[in-house]
Amino acid sequence: RYRIDGILHEIMSLPLSVHPPLLSRVKIMSGLNIAERRRPQDGQITFDMGDREVDIRVATSNTVHGEMVVLRLLDKTFAFLPLPEIGFLPDTLERYFQMVKTPFGMVLISGPTGSGKTTTQYATVNQLDSTGRNILTIEDPVEYRFTNINQMQVNPAAGVTFATGLRACMRLDPDVILIGEIRDAETAQIATQASLTGHLVLSSVHANDTVSVIFRMIDLGVEPFLLASAVVGIVAQRMVRRVCSYCSQPTSVSPDEQMAYEQELN
Repeated sequence: RYRIDGILHEIMSLPLSVHPPLLSRVKIMSGLNIAERRRPQDGQITFDMGDREVDIRVATSNTVHGEMVVLRLLDKTFAFLPLPEIGFLPDTLERYFQMVKTPFGMVLISGPTGSGKTTTQYATVNQLDSTGRNILTIEDPVEYRFTNINQMQVNPAAGVTFATGLRACMRLDPDVILIGEIRDAETAQIATQASLTGHLVLSSVHANDTVSVIFRMIDLGVEPFLLASAVVGIVAQRMVRRVCSYCSQPTSVSPDEQMAYEQELN
């Protein structure tokens, strides 16, 4: 099955006899242990497709029906999209520009999984002046690599978490710190303190709307008066499906559809 624009599409069904050799091949290509079938594993495949470089994130896990594998395609061309091409409305984009132009404070992005939070974060740091600013990122995992930005990978096995990585960043003279996600109380509190001590902090929080982000940060132990001083702005976003410019075809609209469209606009 393919997930396109957030919707799963059934493409084909393979016989069970193909499953073991296909899964083993994927594991070999992504550097995973082909003999390990009980524990979840994560790997990566990188290949060139024409003039584009594509990363494939591989995740496997055992289920009652056997091993499951999910391949996530990351096209690196989307990592360097300018902010105006992300899809924000003009007035929203102008407000967001004003947020990230501040020398210090915290800008938080919220939304469900797959809503484009990482893409917005990367477009933001790509917009900032990386020559005149020391930009550091802490990510799990590092999805796209920048040549002029120092990126840190979370590695729990080596003792590198979001919290410990953020502490390390504070000693590396940063101007801008991008935290992939605020997941725990320690990270939330350190990020808040960093934004109050002269750093611009960009991060994401799993919440459905902007107000829920505030409650989530309070639940993680950040005092409300600190949030009021630290937070510059909060963005809640969703992924919106777009008409394909290559395969779309004109069609007629029924009167009921036209009426529904006009009512929606009004």
